[in-house]
Amino acid sequence: MRKNIAITESSKGGQLQPPLMADKAFLILKSLLINGNLKAGQFISISDLVTIIKLPLAPVREAVKHAESLGFLTVLPKKGLVVMQASPTLIKECFHLRSIFDQEGARDLIENSRVTITHLINLKKKHLQILKSAQKGINAKLQNEAMEVDWEMHSLLGSSINNGVAQQSYEHNKDCLWIIQRSRPPLPDRIIPAMTEHLEIIDALISGNADKSTKLIRKHFQQTLRWWGFI
Repeated sequence: MRKNIAITESSKGGQLQPPLMADKAFLILKSLLINGNLKAGQFISISDLVTIIKLPLAPVREAVKHAESLGFLTVLPKKGLVVMQASPTLIKECFHLRSIFDQEGARDLIENSRVTITHLINLKKKHLQILKSAQKGINAKLQNEAMEVDWEMHSLLGSSINNGVAQQSYEHNKDCLWIIQRSRPPLPDRIIPAMTEHLEIIDALISGNADKSTKLIRKHFQQTLRWWGFI
């Protein structure tokens, strides 16, 4: 489960106070993880982490405890910590869970009209632009842009599930996948197929075909596992 950032009210006037320092440290730590500044499997000492986060030791330790409770890292007593290992089992399970959420999200999106056709068309345009650019040549900037657009579609599907508990699980799994994917950025030979698979899913969503959408999402999941070397 994701921790709610602590916002407290003062006894005078009920004014909102800034987040606790430990919460701030956790947000910085999570940003370092999902942005790839701390990579899957990397070892780092607490003292080095304090230097990077630029906050006192106590709140950084609290942030580390929270991150460990979420599975983002493992604390090695008197040594330091290791960022979440991108093991084959974890990779498969996280992508499988995303596929399950995406399929339910696609049905919910279609059956309850949770987004407009215009929104889907705009998302399609972004994918076509990435595809067009990738066909001309791929660089590090385009790889990052492709990852952002890729997640925009998956997040759209996940956010279409009208269930608070499911949303928390989806967001936690998303954070885990960000850490995993930073260990292996999208390679040129995956960007074009991934964008093509997404476009097929988006077209099925636009047409309102829930069965076709879920079938294509399952196909996309299988292709993703194949790219990671599991099939």
